[in-house]
Amino acid sequence: MGRALIVSAGSSANEYLSQRLSELGYARPVIVPSGAEARRRMLEIDFELIAVNAPLPDEFGHELCIDAMEKTNAGVLLLAKAAEAEQLEARVSEYGVIVMSKPFSNALFAQVVHMAAAGNHRLARLRAENARLQEKIAQIRLVSRAKCRLIEQKGITEAAAHRYIEKQAMDTRRGRGEIAQEILDSLDSLDADGV
Repeated sequence: MGRALIVSAGSSANEYLSQRLSELGYARPVIVPSGAEARRRMLEIDFELIAVNAPLPDEFGHELCIDAMEKTNAGVLLLAKAAEAEQLEARVSEYGVIVMSKPFSNALFAQVVHMAAAGNHRLARLRAENARLQEKIAQIRLVSRAKCRLIEQKGITEAAAHRYIEKQAMDTRRGRGEIAQEILDSLDSLDADGV
């Protein structure tokens, strides 16, 4: 399994959470006592799971959970007393934070950790797919800009511009985006020389 971060100021809670997470395959979880330290660690390490034992000395903990959900791929657990858990769940559930009311059983904790890890894997796949699609959109835009410039500068049709880019890409065994960028650069240098 991946890395786990425990954010908790209580030594007995730290020991319990560390032991349970180790049993679930998270070798040597990182333990920090405050939200500020947790934010620093989240910048340094990609965690699969972040467990926040509220309250923390520098903040309650739900703000940290929201930050973790927005800035990492980690599955995030917020552990809070039963009296506070329901109110916190209303605040953080829309971000995907899982709230557990204390005390809880070992079996429930294990089940929730597995749910959070599954969410982490799903989110990582979705973000990778999103990045791939964004890259593809950028390439399509670049090729479209190159086609437009060829049409304007060379007076050719859209179909001819398309064929030209495709043929150049196949002949040189490079991507259409790379060819499009070369076309734009060469047409820009011609414009600069002509002015």
